[in-house]
Amino acid sequence: MKKARNKKPQKLWGGRFAGATDSGVETFTESVSLDWRLWPYDIAGSIAHARMLGKTGVLTAAESGKIVAGLESIRREIEAGRFEWDPALEDVHMNIEARLTRRIGTAGKRLHTGRSRNDQVATDLRLFVREAIDGLIVQLEALGDGLLDLAEREADTIMPGFTHLQIAQPVTLGHHLLAWREMLWRDRARLLDARKRVNVLPLGSAALAGTSFPIDRAYSAKLLGFEAVSENSLDAVSDRDFAIEFCGACALLMVHLSRWSEELILWSSPLFGFIELPDRYCTGSSIMPQKKNPDVPELVRGKSGRVIGHLNALLVLMKAQPLAYNRDNQEDKRPVFDSYDTVRDSLHVLTGLIPAIQVNRAVCRAAAAGGFSTATDLADYLVRKGLPFRDAHRAVGRAVAYAAGRNLDLKDLSLAELKRFAAATERDVYKFLTPEGSVAARRHPGGTAPDQVRAAVRRARRTRS
Repeated sequence: MKKARNKKPQKLWGGRFAGATDSGVETFTESVSLDWRLWPYDIAGSIAHARMLGKTGVLTAAESGKIVAGLESIRREIEAGRFEWDPALEDVHMNIEARLTRRIGTAGKRLHTGRSRNDQVATDLRLFVREAIDGLIVQLEALGDGLLDLAEREADTIMPGFTHLQIAQPVTLGHHLLAWREMLWRDRARLLDARKRVNVLPLGSAALAGTSFPIDRAYSAKLLGFEAVSENSLDAVSDRDFAIEFCGACALLMVHLSRWSEELILWSSPLFGFIELPDRYCTGSSIMPQKKNPDVPELVRGKSGRVIGHLNALLVLMKAQPLAYNRDNQEDKRPVFDSYDTVRDSLHVLTGLIPAIQVNRAVCRAAAAGGFSTATDLADYLVRKGLPFRDAHRAVGRAVAYAAGRNLDLKDLSLAELKRFAAATERDVYKFLTPEGSVAARRHPGGTAPDQVRAAVRRARRTRS
């Protein structure tokens, strides 16, 4: 952001005041150092407002056209990096309006007819959040596609499934990756649903009570791509539900990415050895030459805390505000901006990382064979032989204790030994006591069998297109 040289411009609201604003107060209250990034939306909203005022006759066609041309020239000035942002003008809105008036004269002073900074900033922020959602949706879909490709590639790769971080049952890595994709797709759905409530125009609500000028809010909404206009001016200028909902969706999305990251960190540890992360997504140690640190997933995991904090900050910001607008709401920008930036950057880096993961399939399979992971399969087998499940569960538990005491796996027990715990056991039991047999048996939709993983990938791709 290019800052203006030190000067003391006249406040656009200064008619009521006899003295200058304290310099410390100016520093404390300015927001342009942060909200300048709303400039594309502020200009778009102002152009729509000027055109609407011209259409309704509040401004002449010449005045409206002059304002629009002036705003377009300011847009080009900002894009070229020549615009000077002046903190003494407080915010993005006043900076642009002051520049417009200097550029086109009296017509620039007419732009604010029928609106307030209260409905102006609410409109700008909604436009920002709407565009942020649209951008995140594209990123979510790209990352989801990468997960589908990797899940298909690893549909036959057997690994241990965990509960309580203890080996539970064999699963396929493809199935595990599809679980990640389910989280991601719920995040996508949440953002798409939130977008409906974002896409409501507050412009025309003015300070809090609406305006006495004959405005056409439906026309403004059409120009800006809003699907509806707000129903209540008091609520429209003070509502930040849409920002809270956006940050809530971002926070939950980051929780999901943090959970993935935790697993990537564990799996890439030599103690697990399930995967190898590419060198370009890792860093080393300043003292230990052998280290290959999973910094990308660690940072995603760490950054999730900041986004969760932003959601809490917005909730606390709003919890005690009376209607209508209060200056407290100046503090809504940082949580929204940083939540978006953090999610955007995290999605970007993971979209590059995920397809580059190298899987150590033999290590995964060996881990899946440990920890008596097929105990449930033995219990299911006995149920099919006629035992009530609770009896089968107890029999298998005793068999596990017996095998553990001899440092054996269930598949290593002889048929005679297995019969000691359940007489119904037959020779065919052994095909159910391997990881391959375990995963193959779970062939229902949503199950971990390789053919079901591939079917789930096909379904996901159909619904994606």
